[in-house]
Amino acid sequence: QVQLVESGGGLVQAGGSLRLSCAASGIAVAYNGMGWYRQAPGKQREMVATFTRYGTTDYAESVKGRFTISRDSAKNTGYLQMNSLKFEDTAVYYCNVRRHPFDYWGQGIQVTVAS
Repeated sequence: QVQLVESGGGLVQAGGSLRLSCAASGIAVAYNGMGWYRQAPGKQREMVATFTRYGTTDYAESVKGRFTISRDSAKNTGYLQMNSLKFEDTAVYYCNVRRHPFDYWGQGIQVTVAS
């Protein structure tokens, strides 16, 4: 059974930093595609950063240069380092691991940036 558990969210002032973690069980984050998505109130879920199984990364334009996705195979955990946070980064953040043809999601974690 695949389980993804996010942690590290919370309230931060604009300009601050947070690091989200995604602890995985039942699936290896290092050998599958994984990514972070977010959904703000009234908006659709959007891709924030993804890591393909081949090691390439992709970022939303709005977070390039501020966010960094990484993963630790020994801990079977994915991370999203978020720096220079802005009010518009406020959303529920979801961890995703993809093993074709299945998508697995975490429960989501709130990130609130105070302006």
